[in-house]
Amino acid sequence: MKTKQLTLTALFTALTIVFAQLILPLSFTPVPLSLSLLPVYLSGAILPKRHAVYSQLVYLLIGAAGLPVFAGFRGGPGVLFGPTGGFLIAYPMMAFLTAWVLEILQKKTLLSCIPAMLAALTACYLCGSVFYMFVGHVSWLKSLSVTVFPFIAFDLMKVAASVLLAPAINKALIKSRLIQNV
Repeated sequence: MKTKQLTLTALFTALTIVFAQLILPLSFTPVPLSLSLLPVYLSGAILPKRHAVYSQLVYLLIGAAGLPVFAGFRGGPGVLFGPTGGFLIAYPMMAFLTAWVLEILQKKTLLSCIPAMLAALTACYLCGSVFYMFVGHVSWLKSLSVTVFPFIAFDLMKVAASVLLAPAINKALIKSRLIQNV
């Protein structure tokens, strides 16, 4: 792995750690409003698939090892296997899906980022709600009502922000020769 690629991969791990702390706890659900999906989307939109996945796997490994990198400065395997674990486990898949869809579309434009990030959000909702259903011993509808439905509007705003940011960041990184034009 080249130094530039390694640095960018580590940067997205660090951004995920920082953005995971920007939360608003909600009384009716164990899932807080969080900005951690922004760097997950952006890692997939900027890095090659493999490195996007690495950035999120490293985030999970650091947290699983007990460092307080998950939302609310929590860490450890208990968080990964707790009610919100499915959402966290979805991060590498989300980064992969974003990068993969953009690779299929063969461009990283504002319009191509929309289906890529919506596919990633769908994977996040699916993994998170199914995981919560099993951990919380509730029906899937109850799980959706606690872990997905209240977050749709906020998550669509995060997708919109990421869709707007990704092409601009890509352009700046290409111009500075930190990444190659694809």
